[in-house]
Amino acid sequence: MDSRPIGVFDSGLGGLTAVREIINRLPCEDIIYFGDTGRIPYGTRSRETILKYTHQDIRFLRTFDIKALLIACGTVSTAAMDELSAVSDIPIVGVVEASVRAAASLTRSGRVGLIGTTAAISSGAYERLLEKMLPDARIISRACPLLVPLVENGRFLRGDSVVETIAAEYLAPIRESGVDTLILGCTHYPLLADIISDIMGPQVKLVDAGAQAAAHLGLVLAQKGLCAAQGSKGAHSFYVSDSVSSFGEYASMYLKSPVPGSIEKIDIERY
Repeated sequence: MDSRPIGVFDSGLGGLTAVREIINRLPCEDIIYFGDTGRIPYGTRSRETILKYTHQDIRFLRTFDIKALLIACGTVSTAAMDELSAVSDIPIVGVVEASVRAAASLTRSGRVGLIGTTAAISSGAYERLLEKMLPDARIISRACPLLVPLVENGRFLRGDSVVETIAAEYLAPIRESGVDTLILGCTHYPLLADIISDIMGPQVKLVDAGAQAAAHLGLVLAQKGLCAAQGSKGAHSFYVSDSVSSFGEYASMYLKSPVPGSIEKIDIERY
């Protein structure tokens, strides 16, 4: 048994969808969450900038002696996962592998849709991994750069004509290609699941990257003997690089519950 916390980070609030799944699946685990709200979005940045931000985020989380790290950011998972895993002495879980495994098991036609940030899509990471798992499969992908800023500002509910119009435009070529599975390759996108499902139709299965990564994290902890003692209730702390009040206002929507812990602003540039 290991009582140390799990570290989770994202460029903003989207990673809270993964935190919600960790809390539901692993209620005994302590969680330290960092949302880099002052520098969002990551998905439009250069790889060099993404790596710089990522190393700062990890250095901050490691001040808490974390036992494992969940990268709840599709952009970082595609841009830096291999590099980070190669030098880390703790388990690191990203969203790409877990999402692709889920999509590979769900698709019947071999036609899989993918939406994500510009950086995540241009990396080709999802395509390469799916090709290994299902050589005959095909990913039809689309970068959706406007969705993260909209979700970060609370624009993700049915009936919001702005986000519905933009999502429909992004998804049109994927829907027309006849996919039967769609990977939501950014942890912000589950907040848009109702709108996306309305656009794609009930025949298309949605793969929640955050939920799949949280499930994979649980398996990794069990395999490595890192699970917390059963019967305890995990403690949760949240850190941001910008406004605490703004984070608190929207975080409960992502978590689907009141924020279960303290929120504190930190200067990420110090790390």
